[in-house]
Amino acid sequence: MTRIALDPFVRDLDGESAALRAAGPLAEVELPGGVHVYAVTRHAEARALLTDSRVVKDINVWGAWQRGEIPMDWPLIGLANPGRSMLTVDGADHRRLRTLVAQALTVRRVERLREGIEALTNASLEKLAALPADQPVDLKAEFAYPLPMNVISELMGVDAADHPRLKELFEKFFSTQTPPEEVPQMMADLGALFTKIVDDKRANPGDDLTSALIAASEDGDHLTDEEIVNTLQLIIAAGHETTISLIVNVVEALQTHPEQRKKVLDGEIGWDGVIEETLRWNTPTSHVLIRFATEDIEVGDKILPKGEGLIISFGALGRDEEQYGPTAGEFDATRTPNRHIAFGHGPHVCPGAALSRLEAGIALPALYERFPELELAVPAAELRNKPIVTQNDLYELPVELGCPFGHDA
Repeated sequence: MTRIALDPFVRDLDGESAALRAAGPLAEVELPGGVHVYAVTRHAEARALLTDSRVVKDINVWGAWQRGEIPMDWPLIGLANPGRSMLTVDGADHRRLRTLVAQALTVRRVERLREGIEALTNASLEKLAALPADQPVDLKAEFAYPLPMNVISELMGVDAADHPRLKELFEKFFSTQTPPEEVPQMMADLGALFTKIVDDKRANPGDDLTSALIAASEDGDHLTDEEIVNTLQLIIAAGHETTISLIVNVVEALQTHPEQRKKVLDGEIGWDGVIEETLRWNTPTSHVLIRFATEDIEVGDKILPKGEGLIISFGALGRDEEQYGPTAGEFDATRTPNRHIAFGHGPHVCPGAALSRLEAGIALPALYERFPELELAVPAAELRNKPIVTQNDLYELPVELGCPFGHDA
């Protein structure tokens, strides 16, 4: 089996995903830093592995970890070993931790956030409208980033004053280009910041999920301080990164498919279809790290060996022709059925999926209603991905907004 090295600079994600699919349902890959793992690249096999009890999250099962081959200054160590949370435990512990989060993020409870999300969206659009009309705007920085960060921070009770420091630390946390000598300090700084947030909430509880997690631990659910801190970090990280990329990727998809964009703006194609097709075709999460095999597991005609690490390559399996047919590589907002698993599957489906969909479903129609003449300020081929192997994340999305509401101001 030929090993595929994932590009730490993510210069051609589509080409890399195609190479992974061509390698079969299970591919040997090399992560940045020279770490060897396997990747599942096909939809059906990914669904099966995500519900297979022989695939676990316990890093101590990983042979390379047991042998001391994974250095603590590996740039991706924070994703492979982020501490105890629902991301790293299985069975009863996973259900215990996940239930507390899922109860706060049910579809019904998320829907209650609609009014606040609409207000934040309108405020962001007012700021966009106030920018100089003759200059390109980075839509990611000015619109796609603030909304999810503000929403998830309000949900978790994180002060807006902490946003700049969080942005700085998460940039290093996700990047494959963080110098190894900076990794331990970055991890320590993230831990210290979230510990401070938890300590502040313990002293001054509010109507937020962090306070609810603390209260649950005191009422008998037995969350440790480490579990609370790591759960907070996990929700903040996942709760804004995925939605930022989703909003950016939808705009890019519509701007590069003008015939479908016109149908969307004319009401012939619904926004739900656009969002779901973008989640499949240009998924926000390119790879999820890492699960571990407790025994040899057949994956198609190949074997995932006992003790090896497994990543879920969502960027590859989202365009799997065996699942989506010969048009899998095309963007089609009318595609039905569209049973993608961009938010995971089974017991590991993302509990924040409903929130991400709600945010995108509010922000995107409002953006195009306000700026129907919006256009990319650079050719799509010039858009560049950040050096993040787990996230499909552009550096920026330069656009020309055009006249608000499509008429002369």
